[in-house]
Amino acid sequence: MKLVWSPETATKAYLETVKSIALQCRIFNDSGVAEFLSAMAAGWNTKLIVESWSYGGPVATSIGLAVAARHTSGRHVCIVQDERSKSSYVEAMAVAGVPSTVIVGDAEEAMEGLSGIDFLVVDSKRKDFARVFRYAKLSHKGAILACKNACRRAISGFRWNRVLGKETRVVRSVVLPVGQGLDIAHIGADGGVVGYKNSSSRWIKHIDQRSGEEHFFRG
Repeated sequence: MKLVWSPETATKAYLETVKSIALQCRIFNDSGVAEFLSAMAAGWNTKLIVESWSYGGPVATSIGLAVAARHTSGRHVCIVQDERSKSSYVEAMAVAGVPSTVIVGDAEEAMEGLSGIDFLVVDSKRKDFARVFRYAKLSHKGAILACKNACRRAISGFRWNRVLGKETRVVRSVVLPVGQGLDIAHIGADGGVVGYKNSSSRWIKHIDQRSGEEHFFRG
């Protein structure tokens, strides 16, 4: 088995996320990121969507991922580092009218009970963000990993092949100019062939909600 792309589901999740964020009557710092990741998570029909969140950060991405989970009949889980962060996150999501599932703990502890992750979003602002990726128990059918605010850690020497174990096969990766940078890696299914194939790639369109500009990326 492997992840299969559905443009129809991606479009539905994208549009619903745009509407959901607009209803908050304010501009989220990462709203463009939210719509993009929501479309990706839904389009790949992912079932276990996990993200990390740091205290004081916006919840636009969480709203988008929750929307995606509804479209795929999946589950969205957020991991935070302490009880203060949990209280703040749950309150923010409640204001947005979105139910939330939260796990408190460091990278290794939080990932212990999460198996079969097929979509993982981690903010590089989190000090142990690389360890979150390292301890993730990914799905055998493949997974999508996304690192938010990638431009902030450009000088840190971050490389997917360094962070992930040798048994984890990165099919392809790309850094996209969305928000403060999105570093995305596609992890292949068990038994798959590592390598980029132009015939299997697809174009993904992202519209910047502030400028109205359209950006096209290979997915």
